[in-house]
Amino acid sequence: MSNLIEPSDPRYFKQTCDKPYDRHHYKIVFTNGESEVFESWEHVFSRWWQVPSQYSSHIEVLDVKKTKTKGFA
Repeated sequence: MSNLIEPSDPRYFKQTCDKPYDRHHYKIVFTNGESEVFESWEHVFSRWWQVPSQYSSHIEVLDVKKTKTKGFA
């Protein structure tokens, strides 16, 4: 049997914000070298479980490039 981390332990993770998190995109890389890019973790997570494990290699986290604006924001 495994021991769970208690909520009082500093390693215990709590969600800190309910706002959507959109700083990253995610790329599934397949064993044949092909890949698919997703804009949300929910979509990449769902797709990951649809693919047989022998065809999925890994997921890469991609930074979203922000467009630079000129002038004042």
